[in-house]
Amino acid sequence: MTTRHWKDYLARRIMFLFCSIFLSLGFFMIFMLYQRSKPIFALIPLQDLLFSSNWHPTRGEFGLASFITGTLWVTIIAIAMAVPLSVLTAIYLAEYAPRTLREFLKPLIDLLAGISPVIYGVWGMIAVVPWVRDSLMPFVTERLPSVFPFRSENYTGFSALAGGIVLAIMTFPMIIALVGEVLQGVPFGIKESSLALGATHWQAIKGAVLKRAWPGIIAAIILGLSRALGETMAVLMVAGCSLGNFPKSIFDSAYPLPALIANTYGEMMSVPLYDAAILSAAFILLIVTLLFNMAGWGILLRMERSQL
Repeated sequence: MTTRHWKDYLARRIMFLFCSIFLSLGFFMIFMLYQRSKPIFALIPLQDLLFSSNWHPTRGEFGLASFITGTLWVTIIAIAMAVPLSVLTAIYLAEYAPRTLREFLKPLIDLLAGISPVIYGVWGMIAVVPWVRDSLMPFVTERLPSVFPFRSENYTGFSALAGGIVLAIMTFPMIIALVGEVLQGVPFGIKESSLALGATHWQAIKGAVLKRAWPGIIAAIILGLSRALGETMAVLMVAGCSLGNFPKSIFDSAYPLPALIANTYGEMMSVPLYDAAILSAAFILLIVTLLFNMAGWGILLRMERSQL
């Protein structure tokens, strides 16, 4: 083997080694979380762990239902707000915006993605929470008294709605960037053919471009959803996070699973099974996030291969 071939062989093996180490980290995380969660899985049935809202560690009750519900409230609110705004923004940037405006806005969108979650959380505390408390909650309760029959004088505004709003803003850049890439990946001839048949610009986008790009748009939404599921610090600062509270509406405080893990791990370690219960929540969150990410990237890869 010549020196040139030996160097090529060595470089390939070294890169394969580093790639294997990186990929093995994910399996190692899953294995370690499962091993540390086994005591709780062995003693408490999975249905009780997932569907019971009784969280009393000192009495051996570790129901995660209220935390799972809080996670769903915050995530659904965030996705419901982020998806239409993000998709429409991506369509405008890809199809309507002048090139100079597009080149100016894209770095700003990337900048939003790079802002620390703590900054979003502080902004949510000083802007979103007071707005929910002083404006939105009174407005809604006055017009929907049957749904929201009263407004407590001690209402603080820290709620699932505040967490969802902050999380939606954090999710915007990711969905906009992914949807934009999907739209730009649609062959230009598809839209040109539609325009040549007499369609307007919007008709060509709706009937040709979006029809071809919708699997990628769905994948982008799924990846945004997985990002929203795992967000911790900003939601922890604005969602209320009060133990023992089962959120029944968007105005109730919520305690999502990521906030529970970040806020309580390391405390009360003398309580039997407490460590295993917190790590079981982390294990469940990791599995759900991985499934969403795999589904999203799988759709994107399938779309890319279909265009080759």
